[in-house]
Parts: sequence; C-alpha cells; structure tokens
Amino acid sequence: MNQNAKQEVISWIKTVGLAILLAWVVTSFLIVNATVPTGSMENTIMTGDRIIANRLAYWQGEPQRGDIAVFRYPDDPSGKVLFVKRIIGLPGDVVEVKEGQVYINGESTALEEPYLKETAYGNFGPYEVPEGEYFMMGDNRNNSLDSRSWRNHYVPKKDILGKVLFRYFKGFKWLA
Repeated sequence: MNQNAKQEVISWIKTVGLAILLAWVVTSFLIVNATVPTGSMENTIMTGDRIIANRLAYWQGEPQRGDIAVFRYPDDPSGKVLFVKRIIGLPGDVVEVKEGQVYINGESTALEEPYLKETAYGNFGPYEVPEGEYFMMGDNRNNSLDSRSWRNHYVPKKDILGKVLFRYFKGFKWLA
C-alpha cells in the first residue's frame, strides 16, 4: 500500500471515529432519541413514532405541568426501561381523578386537557406528590400504564431524562 493510500485510510478512520464520538456525546448528554412502542400517548404521539427529547431542559429549569417527558419507569429496578408520559402532578400537589377528570389541589375546576384522545373513565386518588417527584399520565387515559397504576406512583426528578421536543417519524410534529 503506498503512502497516499495509507493516509486516505487513516483519514477515513479519524473521520468515522470522530463521528462515533460526536454521536455518543450528543445522545449521552444532549438528547434522548426513542421509539414510542405503545398507544398510551395517542393522539399526541402515535405507536411507533420516534421522538427527540432535550436532556438539558431540566438542568436549566423545573419540569412543568403539561410537559411531555422521557423518564425511567419507576417500577423497573434496572432503570433501563424508558417511558414517555405527560407531567400532571408537581411536587407537593394533590392529584385526584373524578369521573375521568383531573383535579389538582382540590380545585373545583378540572385541569384543562385539550390533548386527550377521549374522555377517560374512573376515579383515582387522591395522590399526594412527594417533594422532588412527579405524577405522570398518558394522553390516552383509557389505555395507559401510568402513575395511577404503578406500584411506585411517582417519578423522581433525577429519573426524568428529558423534555420531548418533537416527533420525527411518521410525520414531523413539534411538541414542546
């Protein structure tokens, strides 16, 4: 192999190595790239959609009610199972579901939720959200495994990996 060919191979190896390193940094520290495997967030996010979440969003600020977040499933001891749900209850909130409507802190008016797929059924709670933790629910309330049914009802802030910004597969949709 002549000198030019060796330099070309070395150049390609450096380029590919740098691309791999850059991809690792971006996915480890800046974004979460995930596929949504269930219909629990329909019609906002559909089964099979791919999403991008901002890992820095909650380093700079606090999670807000209504944010869609990627987080570690609280009932999985390995911490490897990721869920995507909407933040409903903030630290210190009391969340109650009456006849499918969400009420926060005993308010007489239900939480306004125009994103819901359909009217939910059932009564749940009240759930008192501990400090530093969050209460999560899917937008497809009648088909969502969420804080209402988990053994550990709440998600610690440290387990919230990012705020969902958009879906990019099966059509682009801005979600933040």
